[in-house]
Amino acid sequence: MKPLELGKKYDKIARWWHEQHRESSYGVKQLERALCFLSSGKKALDVGCGSGGRFIRILESKGFLVTGLDASEEMVALAKGNHPKHNFLHQDICSWEPGDKYDFVFAWDSIFHLPLAMHKPIVARLCEVLEKGGVLMYTFGNECGEHTSHWHNDTFYYSSVGINENLQLLINNGLSVLHLELDQYPEKHVYVIATKP
Repeated sequence: MKPLELGKKYDKIARWWHEQHRESSYGVKQLERALCFLSSGKKALDVGCGSGGRFIRILESKGFLVTGLDASEEMVALAKGNHPKHNFLHQDICSWEPGDKYDFVFAWDSIFHLPLAMHKPIVARLCEVLEKGGVLMYTFGNECGEHTSHWHNDTFYYSSVGINENLQLLINNGLSVLHLELDQYPEKHVYVIATKP
């Protein structure tokens, strides 16, 4: 499924999503762990930013200027309203052309919606836009392949290249892996933190 097609599905549930996640603590511990590895820097890239909320507030409190990308136009509109000091773009990460480098790059629960063939090039792009000394954190599934699930009266697509391939991608793109965890075990949800030396 192309990201902008998926974005239209999230458009339908954007307000519900915002209400559910605005004050959520989901992923906060993991984000804070990743930020502990960052010694300096103030520019962050949020891939799959949704409507903003908890992650943007934490980064803002630490002095970051955030650029957020999302395939959902409605989510981006909400994020702009919630965080007017930051830059949010309605973009397909697969065709987005970065014009900058970032000290902190993160993609929380977004890359696993990409077409399977796009995982390698997108992880490579995230590594490329990371400044030296910067930190990358993203989530993926601990299983190789594709599947769909039925949620909110719609079908959502998921894919992953698994743990070993993600680790190899990071190493091949010049990053050092700092932390990897199946943080919702027995669910197959993985997050990884890496840095560009």
